[in-house]
Amino acid sequence: MYTLNLHDLSLERFLAEFWQKKPLLIKNGFANFIDPISSDELAGLAGEEEIESRIVSNAGGNWQLETGPFEDFSQFGETNWTLLVQAVDHWHPESAQLIEPFRFIPNWRIDDLMISFSTPGAGVGPHLDQYDVFIIQGMGKRHWRVGMPDASLTQHCPHPRLLQVSPFVDCIDVITEPGDILYIPPGCPHDGISVDASLSYSVGFRAPAQKDLVTGLADFLIENEINGDRYTDPDRTATQAVGEITPQDLNKVQQLLQQVINEPDLLARYFGSYITHAKHELDATEPDPHYQVDEIAEYLQEGSVLARLGGLRCCYIQQHPDDDILLFINGNTMTVPAGELSTVKQLCEQVQLDAATAASFAEDPAKLQLLTMLINLGYWYFIE
Repeated sequence: MYTLNLHDLSLERFLAEFWQKKPLLIKNGFANFIDPISSDELAGLAGEEEIESRIVSNAGGNWQLETGPFEDFSQFGETNWTLLVQAVDHWHPESAQLIEPFRFIPNWRIDDLMISFSTPGAGVGPHLDQYDVFIIQGMGKRHWRVGMPDASLTQHCPHPRLLQVSPFVDCIDVITEPGDILYIPPGCPHDGISVDASLSYSVGFRAPAQKDLVTGLADFLIENEINGDRYTDPDRTATQAVGEITPQDLNKVQQLLQQVINEPDLLARYFGSYITHAKHELDATEPDPHYQVDEIAEYLQEGSVLARLGGLRCCYIQQHPDDDILLFINGNTMTVPAGELSTVKQLCEQVQLDAATAASFAEDPAKLQLLTMLINLGYWYFIE
């Protein structure tokens, strides 16, 4: 397990002074850092069809981008290329542990773990992102420059699928070493160039755009056959301007749209389902045949330990202390009695259920039924 060391910063001060405000270099943020994955293992993941990967190269100023899977890397040479593999936490449990120290930010805001392997001189060019990211330096060294948001910067595409930014003034200029961590807020331009062969780990955060929220809501309404109210205008009067949409008409439309999101239960069910749905494929395998409840109970009573599937999003909403709890797991919605808040927290906060905790589930029929369903979905699994 990794422990985040902010040195003289408390979490409260970090959130107040830096989170979404300005970048920060955390020297030796992970003391005595050991890479959880090797470059060869990362290359192996990049060879899998279901795992998103890409290679960005820059030989003599000629930017290229290729998407995986990759079987042979020899064509790229010894310098100036970077392999990036997305959502490694879905597939590599040891690497997934790198996310845990950053869970002072709630689950729904955390996106995934991207890992990059870079040869000497490699990078993806100066760019900016619209989300927060912690970049952990692993093997090797990397030269980073980071700037503050600057409205005068212009973006350009040296390759049709690469968006870069014009030269910027840096406020951080550093060579990161194993265990160093860079925090970069949204909109801050940054550029990292590998000094030697290196690994970097990027813990990214979700920042849904209004467009995504609206289209997600529309999908939710369609999937659940929620038509809602229709436009009405019983106070309509005759008009001579038959082509005009009046401010009063627009106001009624606005009210009709706002009425949807002003319904607390509908908004909760929509957003919980939307935000927990995995963006990348999960390594979920349903047991065949499915377990029966009594089989699960027997395993738990014998001391079996359960682990949560890598990358699985688990969140809950309880709007009032006496309300039932809405538990959201990978877009699925489950209603849990109000008194089972501790059970819900265990499922959302623990990546493993030790033998004692797992055994306690076997003693309650409702908990056992819930756990059996999650195991049969492939979301929790028994480990040695």
